[in-house]
Amino acid sequence: MRWEELREDADESALFDRGEVMAEPERGTGRAGLSTPGPEPVDAGSDEGPMAIEIRARSVLNRVPAASDVPFQWTVNPYRGCSHACVYCFARRSHEYLNLDSGRDFDTKIMVKVNAGRVLRTELADPRWGGHHIAMGTNTDPYQRAEGHYRLMPDILAALRDFANPFSILTKGTLVLRDLPVIEQAAQRAEVGMAVSVGSVDDTVWRSVEPGTPRPTSRLNVVRQFTRRGIGCSVLMAPVLPGLTDSAAQLEETVAAIAEAGASSVTPIVLHLRSGAREWYLSWLSENHPHLVPYYRELYAHGAYAPRAYQKAVQERVREAAHRHGLHGPGESPRAAEHRESQRDGADRGGAEGHQLTLM
Repeated sequence: MRWEELREDADESALFDRGEVMAEPERGTGRAGLSTPGPEPVDAGSDEGPMAIEIRARSVLNRVPAASDVPFQWTVNPYRGCSHACVYCFARRSHEYLNLDSGRDFDTKIMVKVNAGRVLRTELADPRWGGHHIAMGTNTDPYQRAEGHYRLMPDILAALRDFANPFSILTKGTLVLRDLPVIEQAAQRAEVGMAVSVGSVDDTVWRSVEPGTPRPTSRLNVVRQFTRRGIGCSVLMAPVLPGLTDSAAQLEETVAAIAEAGASSVTPIVLHLRSGAREWYLSWLSENHPHLVPYYRELYAHGAYAPRAYQKAVQERVREAAHRHGLHGPGESPRAAEHRESQRDGADRGGAEGHQLTLM
């Protein structure tokens, strides 16, 4: 494997001396259901069970290709692979770059960059770094189960806070609440954006398509807690699954729950099926919902994306539901607006507790 020399148990000469690496963060007592492999090479497609493969990264700042249609240029991903095991995850193909497969290997062979916090701090201190916005959670989730043991995010967030570097987090993980205090501190020094992914509040669908994630209602509680602390939290309503979560009633129910949680906005995204994810998802679909296979073959006959007309229809339904439930304009809910106004009132009175955080 091309990454074997980066393993924590590899020869010391592969990278810098271990003495150059800051002491690892205190780890959780559990293993998050992940074993540690022996020193022998890890084979693609092997079935030893879920494992955490500890590696020492040379760099953790990743530049996004200019051709990518995303509103950010830099990302940080402390993990590769994701135990959330979402059957539709577009990042699955990235595991093939590691000579692992995009199916079960992506779900069970998790690369852990154990020195991520120290390396990021070094990179942020480099005079050549321009203080650009850094997006996290755009490939694999930084708050997946392994984070409960490895605790990489507190050091990463502390580095971003100390260098007043703007960042954003997208997650399905409720563990982000553990780090709310340091995120709050960072938001006082730089622009911070928070978003939670909730495609549907249908528990039956959730158990099947996102088996390793917290339930949708628990994720919406994350939105609620951030909003109460004055940090706006948006919801990425993604993905909307054709034939499974796209009915008018389902969209209405999901938007209502998002609005009730106090989300600052809601953005629907229809499922897209790129290579790697496409094969895995359609295999799951044929096993669990075989009657939908012909529909998907037609809907995605011309590429990774559903027809524009279908996407617009879903977006319009969500927009109308958002309006009915008080998510107006850019999507601000009444609860978020009330908190914002109370913060502004406090600031007008000169009270310290009314300080308005600088948010993304």
